[in-house]
Amino acid sequence: MITEIPCAAMTEESGGGTRIGVDVTFLCMDRPPPGAPLALPEGYSIRRVCRPGVAWYRGLYDAVGHDYCWWLRRVMPDHQLATLLSSPGIGVHVLYDGDAPAGFCELDSRYGPDVNIAYFGLLPAWVGRGVGRAFLDHMVATTWRLRPAVVRVNTCTADHPRALPNYLRAGFRKVRTIHEIWTIPDTLALPLPERLRVD
Repeated sequence: MITEIPCAAMTEESGGGTRIGVDVTFLCMDRPPPGAPLALPEGYSIRRVCRPGVAWYRGLYDAVGHDYCWWLRRVMPDHQLATLLSSPGIGVHVLYDGDAPAGFCELDSRYGPDVNIAYFGLLPAWVGRGVGRAFLDHMVATTWRLRPAVVRVNTCTADHPRALPNYLRAGFRKVRTIHEIWTIPDTLALPLPERLRVD
């Protein structure tokens, strides 16, 4: 899921790009969901990573978002990304299967009283194993422990098709959907779906 607004200058500096059209759905949650979160499968854990290194973060971000057009953090200069990741309002939480990273969630509380689930996803090898629902439940519970007024998240038609249904099941409600055109730098060599490409 993408939270920043793409900047045309990024594409101009990278030497051109491919235009895609996406429907971005914004969702919110006004109160904590009832009951306890689903239990993580045996062997899984969630760990917060404080002040993650840029190279480590980029590796995880790229692995999770490669197939879903996650690109903004890939073109962000290292010094800007390092500053962002060192902010006390940014929380990076990694899902581990034993000692292997299986996914991550990034919480952004810099603009309180709302907290935004800025990024959420699994590495490809863990998609479809059934762990994503429990991971999301735990991250929603973690977010509410920050005592926000509202929890927000957004997803788009470039994301996994189960992303929106999973957010709705977790207790989010739709606020609005807007159509956006993104110009993604060709130098990133992302696998852009033909269904999203625009002339």
